[in-house]
Amino acid sequence: MQKFNSTGTHGNTLPRDAELQLRLADSAGAGDGKENGRGKHFLSQPEEESSFCTKRRMLVCLDLICLFVASIPFFACELKAVTPYKRGFFCGDTSITYPYVPSEAIPDSLLIAGGIAITGLTIALGECYRVRFRGVYSQAFVRNCYVSCLYKELGSFLFGCCVGQSLTNMAKLSVGRLRPNFLSVCNITYASINCTPGSYVSQDYCKQPNGKMVEEARKSFFSGHASFAMYTMLYLAFYLQARLSWRGARLLRPLVQFLLVMIAVYTGLSRISEYRHHPTDVLTGFIQGGLTAYWVAFYISSMFKPCARPDLSPTSMSLESPLSSQQTVC
Repeated sequence: MQKFNSTGTHGNTLPRDAELQLRLADSAGAGDGKENGRGKHFLSQPEEESSFCTKRRMLVCLDLICLFVASIPFFACELKAVTPYKRGFFCGDTSITYPYVPSEAIPDSLLIAGGIAITGLTIALGECYRVRFRGVYSQAFVRNCYVSCLYKELGSFLFGCCVGQSLTNMAKLSVGRLRPNFLSVCNITYASINCTPGSYVSQDYCKQPNGKMVEEARKSFFSGHASFAMYTMLYLAFYLQARLSWRGARLLRPLVQFLLVMIAVYTGLSRISEYRHHPTDVLTGFIQGGLTAYWVAFYISSMFKPCARPDLSPTSMSLESPLSSQQTVC
């Protein structure tokens, strides 16, 4: 009788233990996967990774949309969708009587190509060096660290270019200040229009058949050359301050930064000597370009943001490959 009870007890408890173990196994495996109707288990980590990548792609699309919106005023001006404001002048004003100089020391093509090429190439080389030799690791959805780092830095730089040039073109179109060579471009003099000195002339006496030259003569404020040159060169100087950490020569980095700023200053001053802009136009361009470079470098770009060392704990690991103690997450 005692043996029967013992056997009966074991007969009742064994199925319960097996059922409990199955429930514990199901609850433990809930974090690793889920079961469909056919009894097959699928891991949830790939799904989480896919959701993570989808969100990141949406953010990249949002960045591209923001870049496009910021460049709308620039392209509206370049495509002649908006004409500049037709401002008059005071008869006898000597600030708009300078001769027209057809040649330019730094034309638009050289300015844009040089500014973007010098700064963009330097940033690209610097980021590739950091990834290759400094162990910089990105937590972006892009697996390639080179692509993710270049996307962050070059994207911020190009966004600043669009913002700066959009502000410049908007000011040129809305203000419509006459260039110093306006009368020479229009092929007129104060004597030819028979105006009274000191009187305001609002009537258009311009005799220049080339309408493009007349429109350009009405876009003096403020200097696009000065603003773009100052933005690109000063932004590169900020980048060197954040990335160039070699202490072998103390004066090398300040010298390079000084040369970059000097190039920007020379670009703006050449516009004054060629009678393309007034001194106040160039000064305003320097200020606008410098403020834009400071804003993008310190508040948009990640160059001055500290990078953390991973502690190799499970809570600090991303969906990508594990990091070594020598790598830095940015």
